[in-house]
Amino acid sequence: MNAMTEPSSGSPRGDLAVVAGFIRPGARVLDVGCGDGHLLELLQGEKQVDGRGIEISQRGVNECVSRGLSVIQGDADTDLVYYPDKGFDYVVLSQTLQATRNPKLVLTDLLRIGERAIVSIPNFGHWRMRLDLLLRGRMPVTEELPYSWYDTPNIHFCTIRDFVNLVDEIGAKVESATALNGKGEKIGVSMPWWFWNFFGQQAVFLLRR
Repeated sequence: MNAMTEPSSGSPRGDLAVVAGFIRPGARVLDVGCGDGHLLELLQGEKQVDGRGIEISQRGVNECVSRGLSVIQGDADTDLVYYPDKGFDYVVLSQTLQATRNPKLVLTDLLRIGERAIVSIPNFGHWRMRLDLLLRGRMPVTEELPYSWYDTPNIHFCTIRDFVNLVDEIGAKVESATALNGKGEKIGVSMPWWFWNFFGQQAVFLLRR
C-alpha cells in the first residue's frame, strides 16, 4: 500500500529520517506500504538492516526491485495475516494507516509481527485544518493532504490524540514519539499530547506490546 497523503516527489519525506532514527543497526525490518523504497534504501545504506517490503502498487514494487530491494506485492488490509508472530524486530507503516480499511486490525497485526512497530500519521487535528473547517466550512486541502474529499485515499481521518487512544485500546504502549511540522522538522520535544495535537502536522510513534 502506498503512502497516501502526498504525491511522490522523488525525494524522501521528512518523517522517514525520524523513522530511521528509531531503528537499531542490523535489525530485521518489514516496511509495509514501502512505496518506491526510499526508507528501505536509507535503512540498508545507513543501518545495514535486513529489510523486506510489501507494497500494493505494481509500479512501486517494480521501482523497489530495480533498486535491488526485497519487496513483494501485497495489501496491508489482507496480507499481514500471512506473516509469523515476531518475525521482525521492527514493522514500519509510514503515512498509510489512515488509508487502510481497518486501522485497528492493521495496527494489531503490526504489533504481532514485530517486536516493535513504527507508525507515522498525518494529524487531521492541526490548527490550520480546524481553522479551515471553522471559517470555510469545507474539508481542508493542504500541501501535506492535497486531495479533495471526493478523491482522497484517506478513509479514516484521525488526530494524534485519536491515535494515542487507539494504542491504549489495543493494549500497546508508546515507547517514544515525535511530532513534526510540514517540513518534517521536530516540534515541541516532550510537550503534552494536546500541544502536539494542535500544532503537529504529522507524528511518528515507536510502539511495543
